Amino acid sequence: MTGQERAQRMLLVLAAFFVTNALLAEFIGVKIFALEDTLGMPPLQWNLFGQSGSLNFTAGTLLWPVVFVMTDVINEFYGKRGVRLVSWLAVALILYGFVFAYLAIGLAPAPWWVGIAADQGVPDYQAAYAAVFGQGLWTIAGSVTAFLIGQLVDVSVFQRIRRATGERMVWLRATGSTAVSQLVDSFIVLYIAFVLGPQQWPTPLWLAVGTMNYGYKMACAIALIPLLYLMRRLITAWLGRDQAAHLRAAAARG
Repeated sequence: MTGQERAQRMLLVLAAFFVTNALLAEFIGVKIFALEDTLGMPPLQWNLFGQSGSLNFTAGTLLWPVVFVMTDVINEFYGKRGVRLVSWLAVALILYGFVFAYLAIGLAPAPWWVGIAADQGVPDYQAAYAAVFGQGLWTIAGSVTAFLIGQLVDVSVFQRIRRATGERMVWLRATGSTAVSQLVDSFIVLYIAFVLGPQQWPTPLWLAVGTMNYGYKMACAIALIPLLYLMRRLITAWLGRDQAAHLRAAAARG
C-alpha cells in the first residue's frame, strides 16, 4: 500500500468517526443529565449573572469533546480543506437524519406497539418516540448553525496559531482553537434555540447557561490533550514518518 493510499484511508476513517460522533451527539442531546448526581457529588449551586442552579448538561456533551479532538487531528494532517469537507458532510448528514426522524414519527404506529412498553413505565410508546426524536426546529437550527460556524472558526484559529508556532506546541493550537470556536458555539446554539425560539430566555439566563456550557467544554478539551498526542503518534506510525511529515507540511501551507 502506497503512502497516498494510507493517507486516503486514514482520512476516510477519521471522517467516518467524526461524522458518527457529531450525528450521535445531536440525537442523544435531547437528554439533560445532572453532572453532580452522576458523579455522586453534592449539588454545586453556581451563581452567574443573577442566575443559580446545579450542573446540568445535554448528553451530547459526552461526545462533543471527541469531535473537538477529531477536528484538531484532521486539521493537523489534512488542513482547512479536510476539516471543511468533513464539517459540511456532518451537517448534511445531521439534517438528513432529522428529516427521516420526522418522517418516522409521522408513520401511523401499529396499535399493539403503542402500549408495548407500558410495564416499563412508558404507556404511550409513540408519544415517547416523538418526544425523543422530534427535537424542535429552533433547537435543530441553533445546533447545526452553531456547529458549522464553530468548525469554520476553529480551523482558521488553528492554522493561525500553527503559522506562529510551526510544529511546536501542538497543545496550544488545539486548545486555543477550541477556546475561540466553542466560545462562539456555546452561545450561538442557545441564542437561536432558546432566546429567538419559543422559550424566549432572558439575557442573564442565556449568559449564565452559555458560560457554564463553555466552561465544561473547555475542561473536557484540556483533559483530552493526551488523547490528541496519542492519536497524532498512532497516525504517524500508520502513515510513516515521511508521509506524515508531508501531510502536515501541506496542511500548514493550506
